[in-house]
Amino acid sequence: MTDHATAAPPAAPREAGGSGPAVGRRLRVLLVTGLSGAGHSTALNVLEDLGYEAVDNLPLALLGGLTGGEASARPIAIGVDARTRDFSPEGLIERLERLRAEPELDVRLIFLDCDDEVLRRRYTETRRRHPLALDRPVADGIAQERALLAPVRARADLTIDTSDLAIGDLKHLLQGHFALDRAGAAIAVLSFSYRQGLPREADLVFDARFLRNPHYESALRPLSGRDRAVGSYLENDPSFPGFFDALTGLLAPLLPRYEREGKSYLTLAIGCTGGRHRSVMIAERLRKGLGDTGVARLRVRHRDLVRA
Repeated sequence: MTDHATAAPPAAPREAGGSGPAVGRRLRVLLVTGLSGAGHSTALNVLEDLGYEAVDNLPLALLGGLTGGEASARPIAIGVDARTRDFSPEGLIERLERLRAEPELDVRLIFLDCDDEVLRRRYTETRRRHPLALDRPVADGIAQERALLAPVRARADLTIDTSDLAIGDLKHLLQGHFALDRAGAAIAVLSFSYRQGLPREADLVFDARFLRNPHYESALRPLSGRDRAVGSYLENDPSFPGFFDALTGLLAPLLPRYEREGKSYLTLAIGCTGGRHRSVMIAERLRKGLGDTGVARLRVRHRDLVRA
């Protein structure tokens, strides 16, 4: 996902404002596929909650019939994976291209990915067998499926790596990309710890480790960037005012440009060493700073604050 959510740039924006089940008069169709155990069923449940008609394991031969209704019909989310009857990567790609050629349809392919080790752990915890390795180790099934689906992954409009995503995070991610009643792009501001690795879903990453570290002040160490004392400490760093003004000055004109280019969901990540003080404080300041620029849908999440 790579990053958590990697979107392939469209040749031209497929949406021009507005809301509802269709883009203009085009019926939105989401094909959800990916590695078994990566969150396929969860994603379909989330999309159903968002207002999509969700259909799982539909045989490929029936895809065209399901999407052949009026353009004003309810938007559709269709789950297709290696368990699907008559499934083949070539067959899915062929039908995908057929659907994309239909002028009344707005078709997106979502691919759910996940680290091999996380997939193995999920199968171990649930004591389920991998659908491609019923009588062999789970690792064999994962490797076989990853190779099988590589051509499909390459055609995806959006690839989501669920390795580190909680269900709530996946819900917010899908909502940001595919909500039916949205007005403008959705922005997520994420604080993180470099010790725990870069966030895979990040579109833009900013490093706050050049600021002086409250961790080395005994009175501030147990606090977080949400606390006023930590905020005041960082604001008194001579480097902070210029940095924050430059950051908001950079983002303010960029965000509407991303939206015009069809980017419906954008994740801004702010990192520091421990993910507790500097990155959290800046993310919270961006909540207000970007809100003042007119961003209507903005969410702040602190990935490593509890862990820190």
